[in-house]
Amino acid sequence: MRQSVFIGGNPADRPDLVALMEQVTKGDEQAFGQLYESVAGPAFGVVRAVVRDVAQSEEVTQEVLVEMWRHAADYRPERGSVMNWVLTLAHRRAVDRVRSVAAAAAREERVALRDRLPEFDVTEAEVEARQEREDVLRCLEALTVLQRESITLAYYQGLTYREVAERLSTSLGTVKTRMRDGLIRLRDCLGVAA
Repeated sequence: MRQSVFIGGNPADRPDLVALMEQVTKGDEQAFGQLYESVAGPAFGVVRAVVRDVAQSEEVTQEVLVEMWRHAADYRPERGSVMNWVLTLAHRRAVDRVRSVAAAAAREERVALRDRLPEFDVTEAEVEARQEREDVLRCLEALTVLQRESITLAYYQGLTYREVAERLSTSLGTVKTRMRDGLIRLRDCLGVAA
């Protein structure tokens, strides 16, 4: 679209836009041409202020003018002037374009980020988890029976020290000591830093 098309001339020289709009609703192409000449420049100015890019601004303005042709019957004179109606259409369409471009850029960024991240290897994670379980079981086997039973009841069944002591018919102090000693031995066996 050439920028010279958007020159609307002196506002005093413009035809009655409401009358033109009425003719456009009846499909009058000549009236649309006159209406186009009157509103294209201001519409382009509004779009250009929001979109900034000249080529996209021209495209959005063209979309607005096509929308004006297709939806001329939606115009209500009691709600405001034809110019304000068209400029509102232009502003909304320009904001939609900016949001659409921003959303597309954000999507592309997410896709690019996802492509840079290494994929989570389920098999590798399962092997590591199985190896950790085997290491814990191996280290548990190296504990005394009382240490192993105390730790198993406390950590795998969720019992308190007192409940472990009752279950094993052992004093609370003995259970606490055995568990502390057993946990130290487990830590050392697993190579976990203190």
